[in-house]
Amino acid sequence: MVEVRQIQTKRELKQFIQFANDLYADCPYYCPPLFFDEMNCFDAEKNPALEVCEHQLWLAYRGNEIVGRIAGIINRKANEKWNVKKVRFGWFDFIDDPEVSKALLDTVAAWGKERGMDELNGPVGFTDFDHEGLLIDGYDYPAVMASLYNYPYYVQHLEAYGLTKEADWIEIRVTPPAEVPERLARMTEIIKERSHVHIDKVKDAKELVRKYGIEYMDVIDTAYQKLYNFQPMTVKQKNYYKDMYFPLLNFDFVTLVANEQNEIVGVGLGMPDISDALRKCGGKLLPFGWYHLLKALKAKKMESFSFLLIAVRPDYQDKGINALFIVDQIPYINRYGIKRLETTSILETNTKNIANFTQFEYIIHKRHRAYIKAI
Repeated sequence: MVEVRQIQTKRELKQFIQFANDLYADCPYYCPPLFFDEMNCFDAEKNPALEVCEHQLWLAYRGNEIVGRIAGIINRKANEKWNVKKVRFGWFDFIDDPEVSKALLDTVAAWGKERGMDELNGPVGFTDFDHEGLLIDGYDYPAVMASLYNYPYYVQHLEAYGLTKEADWIEIRVTPPAEVPERLARMTEIIKERSHVHIDKVKDAKELVRKYGIEYMDVIDTAYQKLYNFQPMTVKQKNYYKDMYFPLLNFDFVTLVANEQNEIVGVGLGMPDISDALRKCGGKLLPFGWYHLLKALKAKKMESFSFLLIAVRPDYQDKGINALFIVDQIPYINRYGIKRLETTSILETNTKNIANFTQFEYIIHKRHRAYIKAI
């Protein structure tokens, strides 16, 4: 018999986070998250997303053994924007037992219905900056820090429950060119002249904030407003993500595009792939995890690189601005000896973003899916 228990204590929260690491202990492709980041994610004093989201966490037990976990989330701000009544599920992991997965999904669905929701949606997180989408193809490729990994049996469990596709994301692996293609270089010069924009490189997070404040996050917020499940960010959320991610960045791989008024109109960024470092330390900074992570982040030579995002202000979209990010970063990619460029998840309908990478040698090697079901 499966018993689903609501999390009440910090000890249970740690068990909730640790369960996935234990479930995937023998899987070489899984990438554990930073443990303290996960703890902070569920702390209302630290994660401002909880100001706009109601949530609850549960663990599934068989006897005294933990056999599954799930988070239920209601992002009312996103629901208002899209005029829906969705209860989201995320942090959904379980042993290969349909009784366990069904009990967890039933729990979230019932919790959502009690609060007036009429659709069950997931796996997704509080916001677009959390992991989203069940892996449905590409199980033999290592997960990067910014994407979910799950066992293949998850798909059968979700579909048996009656969940159906709502959105798919793809991930692309690119072999970077040895130099900027001449045609692309010429095109970017025309784009800069025609749109009156230029590339601005900043050396670190302090300079970025000093020059632009959180304008960087404003551009991301406005650029992503049409993307799946988008929730407009509050000022606190913008500062939270700035403080979380900026210190991790190698600013060689941060590209800003500004106009004549020195307003940021586009941002593109990537970072060293630290997934192997996270695997080595199991997501724990102590005792020596910090060393593996710092070594990966500060490396001057690396095999793999994660291209995290491209965002262009709506009034500058369709002007070819995206090409400027690629042209700016290719020389740095080669300077660091990078052999593989990995994108994070891109909506399969976002053809403009996909085209940034498919002009080079590439493979589409992973696919993730968000599911939906009326409740």
